Amino acid sequence: MNIEPSQLQALASAYLVPLAWKILGALVVWIVGRWAIRLIGSMLARVLAKRQLDSTLARYTISVAGGVLTLLLAIAVLSVLGVETASFAALLAAAGVAIGMAWSGLLANFAAGVFLITLRPFKVGDAISAGGVTGTVREIGLFGTTLDMGDNVKAVLGNNKIFSDNIINYSANAYRRVDLTALLAGGVDVDDAKARLRTAVVGIANVLATPAPDIEILEHTPLGTVLTVRPYCHNDHYWQVYFDTNKAINATAKAAGWPAPEARHAVRQA
Repeated sequence: MNIEPSQLQALASAYLVPLAWKILGALVVWIVGRWAIRLIGSMLARVLAKRQLDSTLARYTISVAGGVLTLLLAIAVLSVLGVETASFAALLAAAGVAIGMAWSGLLANFAAGVFLITLRPFKVGDAISAGGVTGTVREIGLFGTTLDMGDNVKAVLGNNKIFSDNIINYSANAYRRVDLTALLAGGVDVDDAKARLRTAVVGIANVLATPAPDIEILEHTPLGTVLTVRPYCHNDHYWQVYFDTNKAINATAKAAGWPAPEARHAVRQA
């Protein structure tokens, strides 16, 4: 079948030209819209920085705002192309429900991250124990929190696991207590031992004068009297004070000539 040039021109005028204009319009809307989204994101970042909002919360806000605006822009582009956006919005909502059910764990981590940033039970740099892991917080992300453990191993925990568990923040208070014990043999003068240990512990670097170290009787055992030795220090100095206190207990025992505790058994014959 031969098609006349006039017929081709009529077909192009009826279909191709309007389609080309729609594509061009959609392209213009996309380019202008992306530029506007970047501009809005930049302005929002400056506003949040000016208000000194937490950096992680600021990234959350900018990311969510960018995602919502990009979705609206995609709907606008489809509308320019002639796609029925009402049915598309319904399809998008249905897809969102399906994805939400499939990714419920991921969304739970996201929601928990929002609560962690909002309620702020800890911040970057704090030493915490949560989700069965103890370490220093390196990053609070959208879905997980990164910790550096004491052996310099990186641990990434889901935010929901952290938020649904007990959170212990060792850095929240001004100081922390070190808990150690000293076992005295039966013949050692307890009061003299307490005085010697107090003098030794007070002289340890970074041990706080207020509150003063606690040197008290903890319990009595068959091996002898157990003293609790509890100095206080800033969290940054915890392990230094912990190890130095152990050294001080050992040095004090040697200097005083305390005998090593030993079990004694009495044997009686009927």
